[in-house]
Amino acid sequence: MSLDYLWTGFAVALQWHNLLFGLAGCFLGTLVGALPAIGPINGIALLLPLLYSMGVPADSTMILLAGIYYGAEYGGRISSILLNVPGDAGAVMTALDGYPLARQGRASEALAISGISSFVGGMLAVVGLTFFAPLLGRLAIGFGPAEYFVLMVFAFATLSSMVGHAPVKTMIGCAVGLALTTVGLDPTSGAYRFTFGEPELSDGIEFIILVIGLFSISEVLFMLEHQFHGRLQPIDVGHGFPSWATLRSCIVTVLRSSGIGFVIGVLPGTGASVSSAIAYTTEKRLLDHGTFGKGDARGLAAPEAANNAAAGGAFVPMLTLGVPGSGTTAVMLGALMLYNITPGPQLFVERPEIAGGLIASMYIGNVLLLLLNLPMVHLFVRLLTVPNWVLIPGILVLSFLGVFSMYGSVLSIYLMLGVGVLGYLARKLDIDLAPIVLGFVLGHVAETNLRNALAISGGEVSILFESTISLVLWAMAALILVAPWLLRKRQRPAGGAVRSREEVA
Repeated sequence: MSLDYLWTGFAVALQWHNLLFGLAGCFLGTLVGALPAIGPINGIALLLPLLYSMGVPADSTMILLAGIYYGAEYGGRISSILLNVPGDAGAVMTALDGYPLARQGRASEALAISGISSFVGGMLAVVGLTFFAPLLGRLAIGFGPAEYFVLMVFAFATLSSMVGHAPVKTMIGCAVGLALTTVGLDPTSGAYRFTFGEPELSDGIEFIILVIGLFSISEVLFMLEHQFHGRLQPIDVGHGFPSWATLRSCIVTVLRSSGIGFVIGVLPGTGASVSSAIAYTTEKRLLDHGTFGKGDARGLAAPEAANNAAAGGAFVPMLTLGVPGSGTTAVMLGALMLYNITPGPQLFVERPEIAGGLIASMYIGNVLLLLLNLPMVHLFVRLLTVPNWVLIPGILVLSFLGVFSMYGSVLSIYLMLGVGVLGYLARKLDIDLAPIVLGFVLGHVAETNLRNALAISGGEVSILFESTISLVLWAMAALILVAPWLLRKRQRPAGGAVRSREEVA
């Protein structure tokens, strides 16, 4: 593919006013991502009518909106690491190791590791978007409901790496997450399920309510409990950047997670939450020796690289096929149509200043975000020095405002509090919250696509095994489940032989 459009794009993106638009988008995106429940889709939806009514050119508008999108992926990590309050869906997995690092007095290191990982994941995604967009766009077309369901089976197979030493508790958490997805309208028949006559539950339990309840409210309850018993100690925020040894240990993880995030981001309807979950569980299966979930830098780097790569990957189907890869790119697709621009393969030829300018701005924007975020690490960690009598109400206010501004109902507040109590009890019983979130995210996508696939085939299960993509994913899922058992089986005879020689001696 010719890269002439990219050189045209750099000429557009490097104009002084577009550089300012890109910088403004990155800064606003970081703020939007750091505030719980707001997210990039709301920031873009609010700004788009304003930009259009002001007569801002299409290229400048897209550069600003793209900056908000991937800037929010950077910003989501801030509250996730410092307060255990994920700023957006992609930052849920970041809290699993990022918050323990902050509690260990390594908040500065955690923010720096996440910023660098986000930069690498974002840059690799833009490179992939530059060179492989048409090819990957055709790959995305090959995914129908059956392929998406098998992809979720593969994701559940990677979830088995989180079982650890408490398989029953892990499976209970996953079952709770799956059960919560059944609330609301049936995806195919339209029947009400477990709504108990409450119309506001017809859309089900929203992901934002679940995440803020599980993490934010349960964390506040824990802090109040420790404060009451006099066990809540001030956190040493730390002042250093990660050592070279720590960064070096994350290199392979970041590269692998970037690849996973980018490929999954290309698939419409998956997004940062699925990609970060699969990247985290993959690294846990490959590298964990009891340190993941307790402040392992690799457990922080994996989801951060993956969710930023997924944000870049979501632009592939949008630009090449006119199919949005995520909710945010769906709004951006609407922005293109608002300016009478038709996305698709011809966009790179007919409007190179739009496609090229957008991609070129992503190269520049990722550098700007790294330059913005690394010097501000020490400013961010000052959140942890705020007295608890200010911090705890502040977290509650952010949570309440975020949920109410999104859904505008008192019931959503009650649901958030109820989920928060559930999360608090789960943590008291040593049930990990991550399987609950993963079961919820993956279960919803799996059910919808399984029902659609069976509807297409007239109830024939064979549709799940017909395509090459499905067979490859089934094989990969089986390999992930069987490989550890085979490895343990091969190791047992060797261990037995050693013991027998010792007995002889």
